[in-house]
Amino acid sequence: MSGSEVKVTAEPSLALRFVDFPLVALVVATLVFIFVIGIGDLLGRQFDGVADPLRVCLQATIAILLYVAVYKLILVRLGEQPRDDLQLPGSGRGLFLGLLIGFALIAASVGAAALLGVYRVTGRGDTSRLVIELFQTALLPGVREELLFRGILFRWIETFGGSWAALAVTSILFGLLHIFNPDATWFSSFCIAVEAGILLGGAYMLTRNLWLPIGLHAAWNFTEGEVFDVPVSGYDEHGLVQAHFSGPVILSGGPFGLAASLITLILATAVGLVFVAMAVRQGKIQPPMWRVQRGA
Repeated sequence: MSGSEVKVTAEPSLALRFVDFPLVALVVATLVFIFVIGIGDLLGRQFDGVADPLRVCLQATIAILLYVAVYKLILVRLGEQPRDDLQLPGSGRGLFLGLLIGFALIAASVGAAALLGVYRVTGRGDTSRLVIELFQTALLPGVREELLFRGILFRWIETFGGSWAALAVTSILFGLLHIFNPDATWFSSFCIAVEAGILLGGAYMLTRNLWLPIGLHAAWNFTEGEVFDVPVSGYDEHGLVQAHFSGPVILSGGPFGLAASLITLILATAVGLVFVAMAVRQGKIQPPMWRVQRGA
């Protein structure tokens, strides 16, 4: 008999297994993140006396740094398989591709709207709110919403129910979130759920990190509002040009903007489906946990 010692790995406690269960981890992570959003807003109010655009830049920067810090220090450690979807290696490429694709997608939607006669440039815009909207409309929502919807909800719904369930549920929830926006309709929420849900969810499925979805989301918002003067999900913006929409609402999106247009619905969904197809071909689709356990 050899004198080597046999190492016994202790089973995790019942409490730890409960907390690590995907749906429990999802609830914990969501509550933590909502609390952090509140803290970020509270800290931001300390700069209410500072003049714009410095005030908005400070508020957005503090909030973003707080979100990322809590994600990196706490949220990535939750669950049976801790994972960091905001790793620095490859971040520049993913973010750049997201910004490029987001800009090209909205530019193509605006171009198609112009060809169909529903979008027309009427004059020059201004750059007085360019920096403000860069932080307030593009960067802050891009980071906050992608951390919540893809970094938390998609991640643990996928771990529990598989990739298809995660894509469907997060897309529906993302669309419903926008029903509270100005001039929103059930059709606009349907469009957001399909076009943006599949686009951003597909980008996450393909890359398995948040940099591409964040870049897409930020570029989408900024290009719509600050470049082409298109309402951003119901919020009127001041772009580099002054533009006017006319014609059928199904094409123009009405006061909600091109996100509620059949044009963007077709183009963005097509790009999203390409991401999903690429993820399928590369074997990045995850089955539900009960199928994983059954095959073990």
